[in-house]
Amino acid sequence: MSRLRIVVDRLADWQPYYPSEDLISAEDFLALDAAASADDATHVINLCANLDYLETGYYVSLLAQARAQRVLPSVETLNQLSRKALIDMQLTALDPLLAELDKRGALAGDSLTLRVFFGECQTPELARLARRLFERLPHPLLEARFDKRHGSWRLARLKPLALTALKSGEEDTFASALNRHSTKVWRTPRARRRYRFDLAILVDPQEQLPPSNRGAIKRFIRAGRRLGIDVSLITHRDAGRLAEFDALFIRETTRLDHHTYRMAKKAEHEGLVVIDDPQSILRCTNKIYLHALLGTHKIPAPRGQLLHRSDLERLDDKLANLSYPLVLKVPDGAFSKGVVKIRSREELAEEAPRLFASSALLLLQEWLPTEFDWRIGVLDGQVLFASRYYMARGHWQIYDHSSGKTRSGGFTTHDPSEVPVAVVKAALRATKLIGDGLYGVDLKQIGDRVVVIEVNDNPNLDVGVEDVVLKDALYERVMAVFLKRMEQRLEHRPRR
Repeated sequence: MSRLRIVVDRLADWQPYYPSEDLISAEDFLALDAAASADDATHVINLCANLDYLETGYYVSLLAQARAQRVLPSVETLNQLSRKALIDMQLTALDPLLAELDKRGALAGDSLTLRVFFGECQTPELARLARRLFERLPHPLLEARFDKRHGSWRLARLKPLALTALKSGEEDTFASALNRHSTKVWRTPRARRRYRFDLAILVDPQEQLPPSNRGAIKRFIRAGRRLGIDVSLITHRDAGRLAEFDALFIRETTRLDHHTYRMAKKAEHEGLVVIDDPQSILRCTNKIYLHALLGTHKIPAPRGQLLHRSDLERLDDKLANLSYPLVLKVPDGAFSKGVVKIRSREELAEEAPRLFASSALLLLQEWLPTEFDWRIGVLDGQVLFASRYYMARGHWQIYDHSSGKTRSGGFTTHDPSEVPVAVVKAALRATKLIGDGLYGVDLKQIGDRVVVIEVNDNPNLDVGVEDVVLKDALYERVMAVFLKRMEQRLEHRPRR
């Protein structure tokens, strides 16, 4: 596991807290030469008081980044904190939360000062606000002042807080928050030091249909550790901790207007290896984008037509080359949701306005009934698994949500050598347009005709389903790709 350095102005500033071998003064940290720092800690927490441009604390973060170390706060964060306009740009998203807290009576009076320690605070009612501040501007110690003007709460000031400015009760809160932020502060067990890299798996414990079930997650953890990767589970509440890791593996259903995309972007910005990477999420989660992409590159797909809200008045012209039944899709549906079978013009006129409520464009495609869909898993440009997903009994889709409960059809998983060559070829051509991440390509085969239905950026990898052929080797192949990419980044990190 990577070591941690806690940088303070003077070692005496740490006197209220437990002794730590990871502590170093700013003077000693800045004096480290390139050879010493290359093999030293890769994670730095900068607790210096003066973080202004070209002052001691600023140089701690600057040199840490030059040494390819992950540092909190980063130079980018310090630059934003020095300019109110950039702070306002980052924190405009707080306005709805402030309004909600005000409505609930959590904000008293006309002014409020909130101290934030690694995204935590001493007031439980304001925990979400503290976490949001830290996620937007990751800094170990922040002090924010909010004022109420003309009936609305606004951020009036946000500044870094010096370690020595903490009061007695706040010192306990800070120490606990720091401990939760990184357990490496208090102990570095010998058993954990064998891991070369740290990988975070993003999960949602409450998700009903996650991309990987619990058994698969356990196998990812074991596979990673066999390869020298320490694997930790995180949730969206841990967005502020991303800089602690070398890689992020998203095992939660992704969406664009969602924390999964924001965390992927943040992780990529921090220099992590990311699967699903934000570009793949952007390209895969929108069916209209995929429809246009596949068409542009002449990859076989169902015949279809884009519908705009204004097209409701001229449906006959739009349907000239299509015949019923058809399938009407919202751009960002998942697990067969937001997909409606249309049997007549009357049904289309009835269903389209309902779906247009969430999107200005819809995708209308020919209906291609099959007993099953092929799902070809592709990782790093290579086939990972090949499964058949069968339609739910008595239904035309794999997932049936019509009864209020989700039912799904059966499956079979096959050795890729058993899959028709045309199916594999189409899947690889489609994913090449997206990137080199992990994808699940859904295809239909009707006689000799093979069409790509969609490309999923975080396909299911479940124990007892996709791993039937490869078993534990499936999880090892995924972790091996992470390992290869983390090693490549380590080799190409800048040397001084």
